[in-house]
Amino acid sequence: MARIPPDQTQDEQEEDIVPWTAEQVRQWRESQPLLSMRRVIGVQVLVGGLLALVIGAIWGLSSAGSALYGVAAVVLPAGLFAVVLNRQMQGAPILSAVFGFFVGELIKIGLTVLGLVMASRWLDEVHWPALLAGLVVTMKVYWVALGMGRVFYPQQANEREKK
Repeated sequence: MARIPPDQTQDEQEEDIVPWTAEQVRQWRESQPLLSMRRVIGVQVLVGGLLALVIGAIWGLSSAGSALYGVAAVVLPAGLFAVVLNRQMQGAPILSAVFGFFVGELIKIGLTVLGLVMASRWLDEVHWPALLAGLVVTMKVYWVALGMGRVFYPQQANEREKK
């Protein structure tokens, strides 16, 4: 069996790594926009409301209520998570903040699942396709937020408009 020799260029590249100065780190952090959770949740509500209108026009008012319930099952725990996370991040040690993030995310998921379990008790008539459509479309707003700088990153949008 033939042996493949190690790539010499990889060793050379590792030697060329130069640590950043504090000023370079500061500049990089300033160039990275912060995601506005308020805007994400606001757009989730807007998209969910529009979806409920479309579903209501197609399947009726009861289906629109189920879709709004699906939206609420995502938005309410996400809003609670955002408030708690914002308060916890102020002045907390990094390990505590990371642990709090994961615990908060676990609670958010648990509340969403609890909302789905309780749907049949809290709604008179559940239209599961509409409810799940509201849930899934609202959750997908997170992924859209990563790709749309103009809507979700206000600082970045303002800087682009100035140029």
